[in-house]
Amino acid sequence: MKIKEIRDMSEEQLAQESRELRRALFNLRLQRAIGQLEKPHKLGDTRRSLARVLTVMRQREAAKETR
Repeated sequence: MKIKEIRDMSEEQLAQESRELRRALFNLRLQRAIGQLEKPHKLGDTRRSLARVLTVMRQREAAKETR
């Protein structure tokens, strides 16, 4: 997911995306543990997308506090 797309999301959409990415990351870790992960790069991509979403959420929270 591109950072531009993430920055265009609302607070609710960011929270929803965060939940979905956490769930997807959990499922990917389970697949890796039992040896069924076909695309290992998905693990890194999902982790990076989650980090981007969390970063934008924290930036917005920090901007609210400074106002």
